[in-house]
Amino acid sequence: MTLSRPIERRWLQAGAPELAPVHDLAVARATIERYLPRDAEQAREREFILGWIDAHPDALLRTCLEGHLTSSALVLDASGERALLTLHAKLGRWLQLGGHCDGDANLGGSALRECLEESGIDGLAIDPVVVDLDCHRIPARPGEPEHWHLDARFLVRAPQGALARASAESHELRWFGAGELASIETDDSVRRLFILAGASVGA
Repeated sequence: MTLSRPIERRWLQAGAPELAPVHDLAVARATIERYLPRDAEQAREREFILGWIDAHPDALLRTCLEGHLTSSALVLDASGERALLTLHAKLGRWLQLGGHCDGDANLGGSALRECLEESGIDGLAIDPVVVDLDCHRIPARPGEPEHWHLDARFLVRAPQGALARASAESHELRWFGAGELASIETDDSVRRLFILAGASVGA
C-alpha cells in the first residue's frame, strides 16, 4: 500500500518566513480554528483544544502541568511509500516524530523543528496545514504528573536518500510501510496518520 496520492500541497523548509517562531498564543489558536474537522471525533478534539487554550494562557509551555500544546508530524520518504517512526525512549511505542512547543505558537514550525532534531535529516519540508488533532494523556513520571498532550499533527517530506539518525529521545528510528504497522507496538492515532497520508500526500 502506497502512502502517496496526488494532491497539491505547499512544502516549506526550515528558514521559510512562514515557519518563524512566534510567541503569541493567539497564533496557535488561529491555526487550530482553521482546521476543518473531517468527522465528529475531530470536531470534539478541536473544541477541546480551543477551550483549553482559552482557559490556559500558558498552554504552550510544559510548565502548564495539567497539559499543554504539542506538535508532531508523519515524516514520509521521497517516494511516499514509507514513513519514519521513532521507538520512543519514554513511552516504549513506535510513534510519529514531534514534541513540546516550548512557547512557540507557530505549530507547523515547531513540528518541523522537532522532526529535524529527532531524525537528523537535513532538507525536511513540511506542509503547514494541520491534518489531524489528537488529545491524549501522558502517564505520570518522577517530577511530572499525569497530564494532557494536545497535539496538532502535520505531514513532512524527506529528501531523496535521506538517512535518519536517532536522537537521545529515541531507542531507534525506522521507516515503515503502512502494511507493517500490525507487526509493531504503536497506537491508533499513528495508524490514522498513515491513512491520512495515503489520502492526501503528493509531490
